[in-house]
Amino acid sequence: MACENHTRVTEFILLGFTSNPKIQVSLFILFLGIYTVTLLGNFLIVTVTSMDPALQTPMYFFLRNLSLLEVCFTLVMVPKMLVDLVSPRKNISFVGCGTQMYFFFFFGSSECFLLSMMAYDRFVAICNPLRYSVIMNRSLCLWMAIGSWMSGVPVSMLQTAWMMALPFCGPNAVDHFFCDGPPVLKLVTEDTTMYEMQALASTLLFIMFPFSLILVSYTRIIMTILRIPSATGRQKAFSTCSSHLIVVSLFYGTASLTYLRPKSSQSPESKKLVSLSYTVITPMLNPIIYSLRNNEVKGAVKRAVTRKVFQKINVF
Repeated sequence: MACENHTRVTEFILLGFTSNPKIQVSLFILFLGIYTVTLLGNFLIVTVTSMDPALQTPMYFFLRNLSLLEVCFTLVMVPKMLVDLVSPRKNISFVGCGTQMYFFFFFGSSECFLLSMMAYDRFVAICNPLRYSVIMNRSLCLWMAIGSWMSGVPVSMLQTAWMMALPFCGPNAVDHFFCDGPPVLKLVTEDTTMYEMQALASTLLFIMFPFSLILVSYTRIIMTILRIPSATGRQKAFSTCSSHLIVVSLFYGTASLTYLRPKSSQSPESKKLVSLSYTVITPMLNPIIYSLRNNEVKGAVKRAVTRKVFQKINVF
């Protein structure tokens, strides 16, 4: 129905976490620190994997793309969240809300597919090591990365266009810290059953389909690892994919808690906490996980630091 007797909403109010000024300042300092670590960590991964000759392999090419995705993903929500924590007005325009929602869906869906591409890369490396360089050639890796980034376009356009075309004629207070689908949908002034069915179908397709590819890849990987005769060989093979497996578990675990749980089991507070996990915490942890659990990355960081130190010594 159209907003015949009511004014259509032109802006939304993001309620965020709390209205207590003291708590807001503490949260601002905490999230600013987390965001700083996120940017530094992911840019470090991008820089090291781009410049170090030893890291010019498909595995680190995809890792570089993952770090870029994480930077873009957090850029959609965290700066606005930080501003709202110290600003008396927490409004966002109707167009701004739709834009934030579009890029949230875009980068979230793209990350799902990129993680599945990384799983396939590990599958080829462990299950077909002799043909790895032939299969995972530069051209294929490039097209896999492009496909992962572009896979977010259909779901983000469909979800956002349909959502923002719905009538918003009443309340405009979004009980969340960014314009996510479910809390914004609560403000629609008509029956949203059809949209919810479409959203669920999109979620299953664009989240569970790449997750299924990851499951298939790791099933084959585990079967191959178990056939390796030596314990040292099994440990070495598993170590090459353990970081990726941890990242997948963090991302899909928290996303599933948000979008695949029944509505009745979710309170606004718990939803905010879970959303905070995959929008703020996980992007910070990913570069830490890959740095601490990967000797090649740690070695590349040490070499980069050493070069910087020698350059400064030579200057003096």
